[in-house]
Amino acid sequence: MEVRIKILFTSICHTDLSAWQGENEAQRAYPRILGHEASGIVESVGQGVTEMEAGDHVVPIFNGECGDCVYCKCEKTNMCERSGVNPFKTVMVSDGKSRFSSKEGNPIFHFLNTSTFSEYTVLESACVVKIDPQAPLKKMTLLSCGVSTGVGAAWNSANVKPGSTVAIFGLGAVGLAVAEGSRARGASRIIGVDINPNKFIKGRAMGITDTINPSEIKKPVHESIREMTGGGVDYSFECAGNLDVLREAFSSTHEGWGLCVILGIHQTPRLLPLHPMELFNGRMIIGSVFGGFKGKSQLPHFAQECMNGVVNLDEFITHELPFEKINEAFQLLVDGKSLRCLLHL
Repeated sequence: MEVRIKILFTSICHTDLSAWQGENEAQRAYPRILGHEASGIVESVGQGVTEMEAGDHVVPIFNGECGDCVYCKCEKTNMCERSGVNPFKTVMVSDGKSRFSSKEGNPIFHFLNTSTFSEYTVLESACVVKIDPQAPLKKMTLLSCGVSTGVGAAWNSANVKPGSTVAIFGLGAVGLAVAEGSRARGASRIIGVDINPNKFIKGRAMGITDTINPSEIKKPVHESIREMTGGGVDYSFECAGNLDVLREAFSSTHEGWGLCVILGIHQTPRLLPLHPMELFNGRMIIGSVFGGFKGKSQLPHFAQECMNGVVNLDEFITHELPFEKINEAFQLLVDGKSLRCLLHL
């Protein structure tokens, strides 16, 4: 039930960056091959794999879908008991061993079910999605993580309605994907919040209608948003992985029905900055993993929608480099100069 893929394109997400920098204890298993956003072609399949064959165009997914467990059979979740996202997982399920090794024969560990910073990688078939061979693989790389996570959060987790108001905290690739998804759903007002004003230009091209730079205002962000929207937004999305930002995102939603969706990865042991009684005012807060998409069963349709122009993928690719310049790509992300730097092998 494993698939070997020849990686053609891969890109760097902030999760790769935090793992490289050792910010999360769960990600400190080394040596390890990072990378989880990619596209490629099936090189070979293992015993039991029937839905794919050599030559198929595929994208890897960090949050798999085995199709058989109680989670996969439940329409209310996109979790998977066997192949769901697990930052502590470093080996394959079938035998508890790695498919990578050094020249000396020592194991090199897997990362987020995928490990795409490699010319070839091996994944459980539950973490491989077959897509239309007519779909441009370069663009399909974005569906492995960032775009699916953001657009899916707007479509699946929040179910943004036409004419609604949205606030997005953090305008990286995921935040801008939320904007793109909200625009596609007909949101009337999309407020982008970020301390980097350079992101506002790209944001406006992807659906952002209003911008707020917290460093340039004298009042809390949520107060400004409430004033702008007559009480608060219908939906807010926290994409920064910062609890203080999360507090502002939650408080910016409207009493009675406002929904705050958590997308940022929170590295610290700090807990939610909320008092339970605040939920009695009708505001809600939820988390979203991979945008609520069931990868294998729903991603091919999403890929088709992207091909049809429902979601504009071109705006997300800000740089392209050969894979051997991966260090330059990491630096672009560190400096806040790129959304997605596409690396071609």
